Amino acid sequence: MILTAMQDDTLDALIYREYGTTEGLVELALEYNPQLADMPILEMGQQVEMPDDDDIYTPIATSTVQLWD
Repeated sequence: MILTAMQDDTLDALIYREYGTTEGLVELALEYNPQLADMPILEMGQQVEMPDDDDIYTPIATSTVQLWD
């Protein structure tokens, strides 16, 4: 998946606009695009490669605590 930066975008703002969160995604974006680590503000039209949605969203196991039986 390719994301395209708008004027004065930062990497985290671009990711938040697309996914609604940045948790773990900025790090993932930097793995795919190491050249962006030195760019505090992305150039307008800068393309950012991201993995497919299936590779990003993995189910998180949760457990429920019962306070009373």
